[in-house]
Amino acid sequence: MNRKQRINELLKKNLKEFNIQIEDNSHLHAGHNEFNGKGETHIKILLKKNSIKQIDRVDIHRKINSILKKEFSEGMHSLEIRII
Repeated sequence: MNRKQRINELLKKNLKEFNIQIEDNSHLHAGHNEFNGKGETHIKILLKKNSIKQIDRVDIHRKINSILKKEFSEGMHSLEIRII
């Protein structure tokens, strides 16, 4: 299972109130500090609310960072989170 798949599984399990889309943006950083653009190191997460219920964006960001702590320790470098 690759990093995108692992992240998708973890977030679907823990954030049921959202539709989740995961993108690997590593290729956009090729050439930066001799990075080759591979390895699923730069991830973008797009969350779309399933309901009109108010959410605390800071709490969601904290929760995601906590859920993905292991991914950061295993080579993930960058995480972009968008909530719509």
